[in-house]
Amino acid sequence: MLENNSTSVNTADLQTIDAAHHMHPFTNTGALNKKGARVITHAEGVYLWDSEGNKILDGMAGLWCVNMGYGRSELIEAANSQMKQLAYYNTFFQTTHAPVAELAKEIASVTPGDLNHIFFANSGSEAIDTIIRMVRQYWSIKGKPYRNIIIARENAYHGSTIGGTSLGGMSGMHKQGGPLVPNIERIRQPYWYGEAGDMTEEEFGIACAKALEDKILEVGPDNVAAFVGEPIQGAGGVIVPPANYWTEIQKVCDKYDILLAADEVICGFGRTGSWFGCETLGFKPDIMSMAKGLSSGYLPIAAVAVGDRIANAFIEHDDDFNHGFTYSGHPVAAAVAIANIQLMKKENIVEYVANDIGPYFQRKLRETLADQPLAGHIEGTGLVAGIALVKDRETKEFFGDDINIGLICRDHCFNNGLIMRAVGSRMVLSPPLVISHAEVDELCEKVRLCFDLTLKSVS
Repeated sequence: MLENNSTSVNTADLQTIDAAHHMHPFTNTGALNKKGARVITHAEGVYLWDSEGNKILDGMAGLWCVNMGYGRSELIEAANSQMKQLAYYNTFFQTTHAPVAELAKEIASVTPGDLNHIFFANSGSEAIDTIIRMVRQYWSIKGKPYRNIIIARENAYHGSTIGGTSLGGMSGMHKQGGPLVPNIERIRQPYWYGEAGDMTEEEFGIACAKALEDKILEVGPDNVAAFVGEPIQGAGGVIVPPANYWTEIQKVCDKYDILLAADEVICGFGRTGSWFGCETLGFKPDIMSMAKGLSSGYLPIAAVAVGDRIANAFIEHDDDFNHGFTYSGHPVAAAVAIANIQLMKKENIVEYVANDIGPYFQRKLRETLADQPLAGHIEGTGLVAGIALVKDRETKEFFGDDINIGLICRDHCFNNGLIMRAVGSRMVLSPPLVISHAEVDELCEKVRLCFDLTLKSVS
C-alpha cells in the first residue's frame, strides 16, 4: 500500500496503472493516457502536493467543495468514530439512526425559511434528480400530473446524470448519451457582461425575468412544475446575475404559482458569505439541493431541503414516494457532515467569509488584475469569482475559436503551483473558506503571473 507522501510514489508506475484501468470524468481519455495524469499525494489547509514534490495552492477547493480545508482532524475523527460504531445501515424499511436524524436537524438549523425537511442523497446530481421527481410528484399529488415541465437556463450545470444533464444547459453534454429527459425547457442565462449588449444591469435583470415569463406563457402556465436555477452559475463560469434578477424571477414564479428550486450545490455552506446563496441573492426557494460543502468534500453526501408546502403534501398523501438510494443518509458521511457544520459554527466561518476574507479576496483580486489586459471583467461575491478573458478590454472582444485562451491559462496555472479552472474563455476561483489573507495574497500573485504568461503566449 502506498504511503501518503510524495517520496513513496513512483509517478511513472502509477500513471501507467492509471492509464490502463482508470477512466477519468470529463476527460479525453486517449490524450490523458499519453500525457499521464498528475498524481496528488497529500494535502493540508489550502495546499496540495504531487508525487514530484510540487506544492500547489488549491484555488478551487477541490471541485468547489473542500470548504473547511484539507486535513481537519475534527472531520477525520468523526468518520473514524462512527465507522467503529455503525459503519452502515440503510434508511429504507422504516428505519433511521442517530447520525442521519441529527444531521437533518443540523441542516434545518441553518436553512432559510421553512426548508426544514431533508431528503438525503450522495451527490449534487442525485439531489437534482430528486428535485425533478419530487416537484413532478408534488403536482401529481395535487391532482395536476400534467404540470411536469421544468424550466432551467442555458449554460447552467446541474450534474451529469441523465436527469442533471437534461436539466442543465451545457450543449456539449447534450450531444452525448441522449435521448434526454423530456419536458425540460430553457431560457437565457443572466450573463450581463457577455450578453446584455447596451442594457444596464437592472434592465438586463428585468429582461431575463421576462424571458421566464415568456417561456411560461409559451408552454402554458398550468403545465409548468418549477423553475430551477443556481443562485450564481458555478460551472458555467461564475455568472453572478444582476442584483434585481432573483427578485424579478421570484415575482414571476409567484404570479403563476410555479415552484422555485435553488441548486445550492456550489453556493451552499458559506461560499457566498451566507449559509446559502439564495440568502445572499435575496430569494426564497420552495426546495433546494445541496452537496459539496455539506461535508467539505470529506465523504460523498448530498441533500434536498424541502419547504412545508411540498413536504406537507407528501406527508398527507397516503402513498410511498418511490425514490431513494442505497446510501441515502449514510451514517459515516452523516457524522462527518454534522462535525463539519458544527465546526463552521464554532469558527464563525460564514461571518468570516461575509465580513473579512470574502471582501478582502474580491478587492485583492481586482487590484491585482486592474491593469492586466486579459482581465476584461471580474465578478463574484464571498469566495467565488469569475474572470472573463478578452482580446480587447475596451471593446469587450473575446478570443476566437482558434485560440483556446482558457486552457492556455489553465496550463500556465498547473505549471506554476496554482489550481484555477478554465470554463471556456473564463477563469474561475473558489478557494477553501479557511484561506488566510497571506494565502489570498499568494493566490492573487500566482493569478497575475499566469495571466501575464498567458498574454505572452498569445501575443
